[in-house]
Amino acid sequence: IMSKSNTFENDLLQLIFNNVDIADIGDAGGLQNSATAGSLYIALHTADPGEAGNATTSESAYGSYARQAVARSGAGWTVSGNSATNAALIQFPECTSGSETITHVSITTAVSGASKILYSGALSASRSVSSGIQPQFAAAALTVTED
Repeated sequence: IMSKSNTFENDLLQLIFNNVDIADIGDAGGLQNSATAGSLYIALHTADPGEAGNATTSESAYGSYARQAVARSGAGWTVSGNSATNAALIQFPECTSGSETITHVSITTAVSGASKILYSGALSASRSVSSGIQPQFAAAALTVTED
């Protein structure tokens, strides 16, 4: 089986993260963007949700936790060189109760529920969350690479 070309890898990320058409696939219009770009959602996990999991698999559950929306646009994601990175700070609500260790993060399609995971991965270092701690990712801290 062949791999994707670098151009198509970048085009695919542009479609998913920036809602940009991929020209020349099928008819002249290509693979079309969404009529309304909407958002992707960042979820935190206490274990690897795995390829068979969904967004609720091992999802964080500390007091006040909620997935965070990131716009499917250049304001939300920077796509370049076959990689997509968050363009701005992503802050989760401050923990109000409970404690847990966050080990994984995922990009999913809905604000709640058992939505599909588009991408997931382990954090470079696990993060302990307890009352008063507010998890966050600095701009360019989350990277998805197609290769």
